[in-house]
Amino acid sequence: MDLRFTKMHGCGNDFIVVDDVANEWDFDEEAVQLLCDRHFGIGADGLILVRNASDPEGDFFMLYVNADGSLAEMCGNGVRVFAKYLDDTGRVGGDTIAVQTLGGIKRIDIVRDENGAFSLARVDMGTPVLDAASIPTALPGDPVVDALVSTDAGDVRVTCVSMGNPHAIVWVDDVDTAPVTTTGPLVEAAPVFPRRTNVEFAQVVDSGRIRLRVWERGVGETLACGTGACATLVAAALTGRTGRSATIELPGGDLDIEWSEDGRVGMTGPAETVFTGVWSIPDEE
Repeated sequence: MDLRFTKMHGCGNDFIVVDDVANEWDFDEEAVQLLCDRHFGIGADGLILVRNASDPEGDFFMLYVNADGSLAEMCGNGVRVFAKYLDDTGRVGGDTIAVQTLGGIKRIDIVRDENGAFSLARVDMGTPVLDAASIPTALPGDPVVDALVSTDAGDVRVTCVSMGNPHAIVWVDDVDTAPVTTTGPLVEAAPVFPRRTNVEFAQVVDSGRIRLRVWERGVGETLACGTGACATLVAAALTGRTGRSATIELPGGDLDIEWSEDGRVGMTGPAETVFTGVWSIPDEE
């Protein structure tokens, strides 16, 4: 059986996008791991399935699966990629799309260039969740600010935010030397995070710019993380490190994030198509 796919990315955070409006694909963890493997598969940080929405407020449903085969509630870069895919395949009736995710409905405005082509996506990421039980985390505080997490690599202080998925932000002096690949997985799997967590290592450059590296739950270090960028801006504003808007500088590119006075977080950034292809899956006998 042939799996037709489109390889896409948002700021280097890359995805395999599969049109599954017929609801015919049901990948197990092993299959997702193979597809996302960068040596033996297509290679990606995750798999996105395009399905029809079950929520009447949604136009389409984005099912997102991490590279390790685990389901994720949301993916900020992925939802921009999703919007571009829908636009490229002629499924957008205008410049606004409502995407159903496991983290709720996300409304996306498409920014077009002078030729009318997709240029950027501006996503209403909703209201950040700050109470500990809903993030979820067993750490004390509502909000959880600079709380202590003990790991085998030492103690780390984190500020916790959910953007539909959990994030723990660690403030560092220099992201280039931050222990992303050593401390990141230890914080991700710390017992105080019952659903594990994404881990952001953030360096404040000035009141309007933050440098960021992300250890993504179920993936590892990625070139960008949209929900992580949003969570980091919220954490920075909460702790007085920045104002309510900033450019988040990630290894794969910049995202502009704003936490408006009405409490909602907006994210603006690019999405690109890399290539399309067909993966031949042997038929089961």
